[in-house]
Amino acid sequence: MERTPYGFLLVALGGFLGAVARHAVDVGVGRALAAGAAETGLGGLGGAPTGAGTLVANVAGSFALGLLLTRASSDQTRLFVGTGALSSFTTYSTFVADAVALGSLAGAWYVAASYATGFAAAALGLALGGRDRR
Repeated sequence: MERTPYGFLLVALGGFLGAVARHAVDVGVGRALAAGAAETGLGGLGGAPTGAGTLVANVAGSFALGLLLTRASSDQTRLFVGTGALSSFTTYSTFVADAVALGSLAGAWYVAASYATGFAAAALGLALGGRDRR
């Protein structure tokens, strides 16, 4: 990997974009779930479930990383997209905080669903990217 000021700049710019995108996904998923709950008369249940936006971002990011690993044409692309954007788009710290906030039973299901769907999405990305070509 490129350990130059340019490489650090690629990671920083990618990280900024990934973090902003993750926040947008979290807000969008929350709004969509709140709107769906309001339409079904479940709006009084406290809004979007904790962790829904994080789960969507982590699964989408896992898929994108699997695809990136098979398709990235340069180290600069890997730095910008993989190390920068996707590492800040997906997040372990928010994932853990959401699991704890859900409580023991719901949190355990959330962790299990997150790992299962994350691994499946990454495998799908690898498969669609043609992992055998390398």
